[in-house]
Amino acid sequence: MLQVHRELRAALAAALEALHPGAGERAAFEKPKVAAHGDLAITAALQLAKPLATNPRALAQTLAERLQATEAFARWVAALEIAGPGFINLRLKPAAKQQTVREILSEGERWGRKPPTGQRVIVEFVSANPTGPLHVGHGRQAALGDAICNLLETQGWQVHREFYYNDAGAQIENLTRSVQARARGLKPGDPGWPADAYNGDYIQDIADDFLARKTVQAADRSVTASGDVEDWNGIRDFAVAYLRREQDLDLKAFEVRFDQYYLESSLYGSGRVTETVRRLIEAGHTYEADGALWLRTTRWGDDKDRVMRKSDGSFTYFVPDVAYHVTKWERGFTKAINIQGTDHHGTIARVRAGLQALGIGIPPGYPDYVLHTMVRVVRGGQEVKISKRAGSYVTLRDLIEWTSKDAVRFFLLSRKPDTEYTFDVDLAIQQNNDNPVYYVQYAHARIRSVLAQWGGEEAALAQADLAPLDGEAALALMLELARWPQVMEAAAADFAPHDVAFYLRELAAAYHRYYDAERILVDDERVRLARLALVAATARVLRSGLALLGVSAPDKM
Repeated sequence: MLQVHRELRAALAAALEALHPGAGERAAFEKPKVAAHGDLAITAALQLAKPLATNPRALAQTLAERLQATEAFARWVAALEIAGPGFINLRLKPAAKQQTVREILSEGERWGRKPPTGQRVIVEFVSANPTGPLHVGHGRQAALGDAICNLLETQGWQVHREFYYNDAGAQIENLTRSVQARARGLKPGDPGWPADAYNGDYIQDIADDFLARKTVQAADRSVTASGDVEDWNGIRDFAVAYLRREQDLDLKAFEVRFDQYYLESSLYGSGRVTETVRRLIEAGHTYEADGALWLRTTRWGDDKDRVMRKSDGSFTYFVPDVAYHVTKWERGFTKAINIQGTDHHGTIARVRAGLQALGIGIPPGYPDYVLHTMVRVVRGGQEVKISKRAGSYVTLRDLIEWTSKDAVRFFLLSRKPDTEYTFDVDLAIQQNNDNPVYYVQYAHARIRSVLAQWGGEEAALAQADLAPLDGEAALALMLELARWPQVMEAAAADFAPHDVAFYLRELAAAYHRYYDAERILVDDERVRLARLALVAATARVLRSGLALLGVSAPDKM
């Protein structure tokens, strides 16, 4: 129905422009809040009534009369109704809705997607410290980042996926100290065990392999252990490489890929951090106080100025973040999106302030942020807080092993990122309609089963006569299919893959209702082919939506 929508929107824009110059830009359709009110709604009369100094309902009547006189509305709209204070509700002809099926079958997976725009965007996500296995929160971030990247690609963006490794700082020192203690035979609770050590069993695994002088191969490095418990640098390098490999395996199991891994340590090694500080000083936005160097971040909306360089000469953690984002800008990414936990909320203002203070042309809202909350895990009615392997949290690998990659992805994307979420392991493995991912996948498998029973050439369905698709359930299903391009566009613009998950559940429900209402493989060939065309189009949209979330669309269940 894309072409239908374009024709109707053009007619609406022309009618609005005639009523009030410039109003054509407001031409838009909404989904009525109550399905019984119609298929589409126009609210322009409510918006224009004040500037035109007229009654909105009377204006709606005038607009409706003009629209009914247009070729597009005469062709595609069955009825226009004025409702409430000035809404215009549209009821589309069956032929308009049937166009959706024709378009989907003709364009396939490309339907609703926009051509490349040449615009580049960098999306940074996961970015876990290489100090332990990926936990469930990292899993939520991985699912979010991957789905947002997929959505942006549907809108023509050239997407670069980046993982920022925090391989410098106190946490790496604690990791090294923990592995060294284990290598010396100490365990958590023993006298001499470091206060800030990591206690998970994975630390013992690293120590054992280090003492055995094994070689670990991560995505970007290969490190062979010296086996010397006094070799601090050797222990650090081996532990970081070991955990990077482990995280690589976690991400592979989750089917998440990255175009680049950027190392925090490289910002120090290349001199970018000190260069950024020098430029901020030269720009006149810093001052010395209490033996520390401060940045006047309050000039750009922060609640207080921030320390850049502490009295001991070390830099605070937001300084390399500023230097890192300068590299994003210099690499040509005019749009940048960071996906992080809500605990990073405080860094937003200071990073943006640092970028503005440099005065190099970076826009004020750079970068964009998507913040997510942590995830509670419930199994057997009880909250699960500890993984033996990790020591203090449930790992992403635990969750995948208990359920499946598909379930983890769909569940973690089924709520807004900033809302609390409880992952119910028992629900995720159920094979019934209460399990949302099963419900959607089953709709696809059900369609594939019908098409397999038919056994014909699906390509021929694009030429089917769709006129028999005039039943209530079929019309409702086609209207739901027609929403898909707008759902993709809005979800990409709002960084909201949960909207895709909601839509897929609604589409699956519409299909299940249709399946129950009309038998598909009927004797009448004309009716049979029309109904097969409808369900084949539905399968394509279900498959496309699931793919954006990183979830498979099985043919059998």
